[in-house]
Amino acid sequence: MSYAHLDAYSRLLRGAHEAAATGRVWPKAPRQLITASWRRSLDAGIDPEATSAPLVWDLSHIEDIRRAHPLQPLLPLLAQTLSGLADGTGHIMIVTDGDGRVLWREGGRTILRHADRVGLADGHQWAERSVGTNGIGTALATGRPTHVYSEEHLMRVLHVWSCSAAPITDPDSGRVIGCVDVSGTARSLHPATVALVAAAAKLAESQLALRMHERDQHLRRHFESVRRPGILLSPTGRVISGDPSGSLGERVHLGVHFPGQRMILRDGTVALLEPFSEGFLLRPSPSATASTLTLRFLGEGMPKASFGDRERPLSLRHAEILALLALHPHGLTAEQLSFHLYGDDGNPVTIRAEIHRLRAQLGDAIAAKPYRLTCPIEADFLELRRHLSAGDSDALARAYTGPLLLRSESPELRRERDELEAQVRACLLRHGCAGDLWAYAQTANGREDYEVLERLAALPATDPRAAAARARLCF
Repeated sequence: MSYAHLDAYSRLLRGAHEAAATGRVWPKAPRQLITASWRRSLDAGIDPEATSAPLVWDLSHIEDIRRAHPLQPLLPLLAQTLSGLADGTGHIMIVTDGDGRVLWREGGRTILRHADRVGLADGHQWAERSVGTNGIGTALATGRPTHVYSEEHLMRVLHVWSCSAAPITDPDSGRVIGCVDVSGTARSLHPATVALVAAAAKLAESQLALRMHERDQHLRRHFESVRRPGILLSPTGRVISGDPSGSLGERVHLGVHFPGQRMILRDGTVALLEPFSEGFLLRPSPSATASTLTLRFLGEGMPKASFGDRERPLSLRHAEILALLALHPHGLTAEQLSFHLYGDDGNPVTIRAEIHRLRAQLGDAIAAKPYRLTCPIEADFLELRRHLSAGDSDALARAYTGPLLLRSESPELRRERDELEAQVRACLLRHGCAGDLWAYAQTANGREDYEVLERLAALPATDPRAAAARARLCF
């Protein structure tokens, strides 16, 4: 489908918005939102003139899928909120999974028959890649409540319909698990419908959060009663207990790890993943001291790595790859590494070649599919994170020898470098003693830091650090 078709349909869209301006119909979605959706749909190969129903998957397992879905217990709540609207005004209420596949629907017999003709029926998929711009698919694609009116649908066969939909996010997994939608004939859908649908989605999310907290409390009480060492995780990897410093963040990415496997955490330590009740425990790995990969990437010198009993200098590109893998312990694909290193201009083939050379030096320390580090890590920039989490300014001043990979132009590493620099500087200015500030003043960015030098210049005149600071300020 060429973009020439987009121009023709853009004229139809402009006409729809002009009609809205006359007050004869309700306000539309922002034009740029619909246009962006049309572009995505055309890129996916959707034909605006197609008349076939959307994709349908095997219905023999639909009952099992419904019973297992997190929204199944909330159907009465959604029905109470929205089905009255559907029953009273001739609309249909639809609840889908996170891929836009219809799991449940409610409405009168007449509207259900009309819905069957276009595939608003059990098992049919309403993602944009299946039927183009529509309330369900566009709400899932944008992550926001969306109203799609008549001519705003890309496919002509849907122009007799209008729909309001809102995605539902599971607070436990952080993923969009479904969408709630009210659809009807084009000129009968009220402007307030999208607000009501959005409120119903938020109500469902609140109930999911309440149930999640109840499960967490039950799991936490069990964990505290048995007094086993470790960090308690939910089945989805959320940190529930055992990490008072918050060094792991809110969630540990379990990825392809299974119980009994070792995991490398974001601070570079190695832990063993064990099943515990309905969740998991992270416990220190007994082999955490063997074959440690040590990275020294801070400061102005050449980046170095030690593995086993051998230290070796690294090229900037190899250092960047190892830094990114250390910062993403769950692993990265060649495409992701390429994007983090080069942005949109990256080439995954180049990354695969560099990884091949790195594996020749480090052997089994780097695994594939996705690329990830499989050995314990000690990295000076990860150590900084631990000191920042603990608020230990003395240890921070000793550990910080300069910016992370100063010559790197990788977009991802530049963000990490700037963030570390800003946090270190703020911590030392707030809590550091004169010795801490002097140590920072010896780094690449600290040498000419006006505020740091002013603090040092205010030391007693007999302190040589004050004289050095005043000399730099005057230079």
